Amino acid sequence: MSYALLVVLAIVLLVLLRSIRIASEWQRAVVLRLGRFLQVKGPGLYLLFPLIDTVAQVIDLRIMTTTITAEQALTRDTVAVGVDAIVFWQVDNAEHAAIRIANYSQAVERVAQTSLREMIGSTELQRLLSDRKMADEQLRATIGDKTITWGVAVRSVEIKDVSIPRELQDAMSRQAQAEREKDARVTLASAEREIAAQVVAAAALYAGSPYALQLRQMNLLYEMNKERGTTVLIPTEMANSLGTVVGLTQALARPPQSAG
Repeated sequence: MSYALLVVLAIVLLVLLRSIRIASEWQRAVVLRLGRFLQVKGPGLYLLFPLIDTVAQVIDLRIMTTTITAEQALTRDTVAVGVDAIVFWQVDNAEHAAIRIANYSQAVERVAQTSLREMIGSTELQRLLSDRKMADEQLRATIGDKTITWGVAVRSVEIKDVSIPRELQDAMSRQAQAEREKDARVTLASAEREIAAQVVAAAALYAGSPYALQLRQMNLLYEMNKERGTTVLIPTEMANSLGTVVGLTQALARPPQSAG
């Protein structure tokens, strides 16, 4: 085999090696031909024409996360808060991500940062603390509207933490405690009204039936005697009537005294 043929074979082999490319399952290669967009290739094996085809960028299609933080941002009711959030985003158009913006990852972070501050400024503190899902959805929509032209879709946004000044935390704690005490007092007053109504109804029932009152008194005496082992007679008509019986019982229970 001549030397020239070996050189030609070596050049052909080198060209093939430089032409064969492999993209992973989650990768897409944006290919330019003579500087103009040709197509998005991958995953798997793909070929490039040497010298005229170039890979502008290899795009990762997996879901990415970006952490954003806003410190001392003022809410709509002028309260300084700090908010930490996570943005989950994904490239869904590799061509736009490679051609329309220089660094889409950095752009997503900056847009998310400014959108977070805008959301805080347009939301009152109470709503921000009580309705996290609303704030998450508002952020997702705002950031997604800005990044969609770059081929980036925002999948979700999750607020991790909302920090407020210590003085405001103490004030809110006292307010919550006062609300709980108020509810407890209202509940107690309502219970007392119900008890009073039942007592009035019972009094009316006993007034119409003296025997029912006597039975109730006897039941109370029985319960007191059962628990304490002693009998307490209250000055009532029933006690007066029972006094003779009790005295007679005690007299009969005494041992007889011997004569003389």
